[in-house]
Amino acid sequence: MKKIKVGIVGLGRLGRKHAENLAFRIPRCELTAVCSVIEEEVQEVMEAWNIPYGYTKYEEMLENKELDAIFIASPSNFHCEQIKQALSLGLHVFSEKPLGLYIKEAYDVHQAVKAHPNQVFMLGFMRRYDRSYMAAKEKIEAGVIGEPFLIRCYGLDPANKMDSFLKFARANYSGGLFLDMSIHDFDLARWYLGTEAKEVWAIGGSYARPEFDEIEDAETGAAMVRFENNSIGIFVAGRNCAHGYHIETEIIGTKGTLRIGTVPERNQVVIMKDEGVIQECVDGFLERFEQAYLSEAEEFINCILQNRKPGVTVEDGVQSTILGYSCKKSFEMRQLIEVKAENMIYE
Repeated sequence: MKKIKVGIVGLGRLGRKHAENLAFRIPRCELTAVCSVIEEEVQEVMEAWNIPYGYTKYEEMLENKELDAIFIASPSNFHCEQIKQALSLGLHVFSEKPLGLYIKEAYDVHQAVKAHPNQVFMLGFMRRYDRSYMAAKEKIEAGVIGEPFLIRCYGLDPANKMDSFLKFARANYSGGLFLDMSIHDFDLARWYLGTEAKEVWAIGGSYARPEFDEIEDAETGAAMVRFENNSIGIFVAGRNCAHGYHIETEIIGTKGTLRIGTVPERNQVVIMKDEGVIQECVDGFLERFEQAYLSEAEEFINCILQNRKPGVTVEDGVQSTILGYSCKKSFEMRQLIEVKAENMIYE
C-alpha cells in the first residue's frame, strides 16, 4: 500500500509535534526527512525516530527525489519562499499559518498555487479541524442560531511564555500580534460569517512588559471589524494571560448564540481545597488543539492519496493575511482602515 513520503522543515515546538504526528500517527504517511537550521534538533529526531534523512539547509532537502510532500513549520517569514520552492519542484505542500507577513508575498503564493493545480496545497488553520469548532459550523449551517451577525474572539497566550515569544519577535519572525495570533480568529470569522472584512479599527499597547513597545508591537490588542454584510467582529489577542492558554469564541445570531471554550479547562477534574474550587486550565496551543493538529495532517495526506483538494484554500490564507495586515496598519497608524489590498503598503 502506497505511503506518502514527507519532509518537514522546522523542528520547534509546533514543528516537533507535526513531525511526531507524521512519523507515528498517520498510517499511510512516512516521515522521510527532517530539516532545521539547528543541527542538534535534526540529529536528535533522526536518531530517536529512525528518520533516514536529515538536513540543515531546506534547498538540500528539496533535492531528495524520494519525497512526495513538504510540511512547512518554519518561522513565518520563511513560509512564502519555501512554499514556492517546493511547488516548483512538483511537491505537495502543507504550510503553517500565516500564509505571509505581507500582502504582496501572499498574492505571489496564490499565483504559485494556481500555477500547480495538480498538487495539493493546504494551510494550517487547524481550528477548522477541532471537533468543537466543526460542531459550531454545522450548527450555524443548520440554522440553529439563525443568521450569525457578530463574532467575538479571545486569543490569550500564557504569561509564562512571554520571554520566549519576545526572543522570537525580536528576530522578526512573528509579523506582530494580529498576524501571529489573531490570524486563526480572522479565518474563523470568515468561515462562520461567510463574508469578507470591510473596515477595521485596532488598538493595543504594552501593559506588563514594556519590551513590546521597543519592538513596535502590542502585548495585548483589540480590533473591531465591520464585514461586507454589515456583521461585526470583535477580536482580542494578548500575551499575558495569568491563568493559562485561553481561546474563546462566541457567535451571536438572530435566534441564538454559540460559545466555544468559555472555560479553558484542561479536563473534567475539579479540585476542592481551602483556597476554593479550582479547575486547571490548558497550558498552551499544543495541548488545547492536539486533536486538531493530527486531524489536519491526516486530511493533508488523505487529499494527496485521494487526489482531491482540502477545504482550507490558498484564498483563505490571502484573505486572512489582508485582514491581519490591515489590523497591523490600523494599530500602527491609529486610525480606521478600509480593508482593501490595494490600500495596503506592499512591503
